[in-house]
Amino acid sequence: MSSERPFEPVNVYEYEILAKQKLPKMAYDYYASGADDQYTLEDNILAFRKLRLRPRVLIDISVQDISANILGIPCSFPFVIAPTAMQKMAHPEGEVAVARAAAKSKVIMTLSSLSTCSIEEVAKAAPQGPKWFQLYVYRDREITKRLVQRAEQAGYSAVVVTVDTPKLGRREADVHNKFELPQHLTFANFVDSADVDRQRTKKVDGSGLAAYIASLFDPSLSWKDIHWLKTVTKLPILLKGVLDEKDAERATQVGVAGIIVSNHGARQLDSSPATIDCLESVVKGVRGKIPVLLDSGVRRGTDIIKALALGAQGVCVGRPILWGLAVAGEEGVRRVIELFRSEFDLDMGLLGCPSIADIRRDMVVKVDWSIPSKANNLMPARGKELRSNL
Repeated sequence: MSSERPFEPVNVYEYEILAKQKLPKMAYDYYASGADDQYTLEDNILAFRKLRLRPRVLIDISVQDISANILGIPCSFPFVIAPTAMQKMAHPEGEVAVARAAAKSKVIMTLSSLSTCSIEEVAKAAPQGPKWFQLYVYRDREITKRLVQRAEQAGYSAVVVTVDTPKLGRREADVHNKFELPQHLTFANFVDSADVDRQRTKKVDGSGLAAYIASLFDPSLSWKDIHWLKTVTKLPILLKGVLDEKDAERATQVGVAGIIVSNHGARQLDSSPATIDCLESVVKGVRGKIPVLLDSGVRRGTDIIKALALGAQGVCVGRPILWGLAVAGEEGVRRVIELFRSEFDLDMGLLGCPSIADIRRDMVVKVDWSIPSKANNLMPARGKELRSNL
């Protein structure tokens, strides 16, 4: 009998390596890939590395408070689980496992419209955990309205409208794999729809998901539809996918409750800027009227600090949650959240910040240096060593 202890990942990069070994190729490629040449996928992470932290010393950090309040919701730290589709491809319990882990960790979980567990299943699985519902606006406004009303009735506390997907970005890995939802799964929020085509992707020459999106999502989505959404729900509405200062200013004018600076995890327009590089201009655009969150590229506790220093009230994390889910289900998700929280706590202390209020803009410095644009270089040295040994 081997006396070797099972390998325990110590960062989210190592979770991704293990997840890639466990997941079917089509599922891993769907979760991991970006659009086209994946320049933005690289930039999302590299842009964080170009920011350096300048610590203060001789500050009493014997008592630290890393808790946050996001849209009136108390959180153990400024961390939100971003919406990611089809989580049962990663683990049989899918979104239910993620919701339970989020509730235990006291962070907000955002459920994707394209989930493989329904709005009601997830609410029942974690009734005490704070939950947001991510919404795509469909050509059929009645379907859109029903989704929002179901989320409201099930106890979700906000609607997150994705605004950067009038069309689906071209993800070449999905085209190569002829991606489709596995036959044993369905889009659980649409199983009662009279239109059976809404329940799954179709087999086509390219990506089945792209064909599905083209048939359902509304390319005419505009600001007038945000006004309409405000008439069908009392829930606060956040816009996810804003990168431009003028759009941020317009968002405050239509009365949304918050903005998520996002490029959809680099899955939409390739060559769009890294989100951390857009954050300050979006914060400027809202003029302190509404909170701003950030997603895409967050992989370390230091990344959270950098985002907060540049004006965000919290970060949203997607792919690392999927890696934890694939490796160890609910417990894997909980461990990934705990990795982020423990790193954030440690890094705040080393920076000289007893509380989030002590994180300041002048603690972040941008360095001007070139980084080789190769995907392999996105992984820290320890991760490369691990990959070669597993």
